[in-house]
Amino acid sequence: MRLSAKRFCENFTESAQAIMELKVELFEKEMAEALMTFEKYVVCLDKTPEQCREALGSLMAKAIKAYQNRGANLRHGIALDQYTTVMISQSEGDRPLCGIYFNLYTPYRKPAEKAKKA
Repeated sequence: MRLSAKRFCENFTESAQAIMELKVELFEKEMAEALMTFEKYVVCLDKTPEQCREALGSLMAKAIKAYQNRGANLRHGIALDQYTTVMISQSEGDRPLCGIYFNLYTPYRKPAEKAKKA
């Protein structure tokens, strides 16, 4: 089904307005839940809960920027560091979805063995 030029412009304007309103504060609930999980379950030798909170805010801002600047056929904005991945995903509703993942990592992991040459 083809959209008329007028309807296309209206859809584009609505989408652009929704994107422009994205701010880190919009995802405070998700960040608070992730921080509670971090404090309760995640043992991280390199970050305190306060450092995690700061990093999460920074990653959220980067993910929002990536989401706003994504290509036409892409649905996600992703930002990550060594310990955390933040993903903002396009949804059918007014608000994009937000996923916060703690990466499985251990500083004690031995490097993978190099492939043996035959």
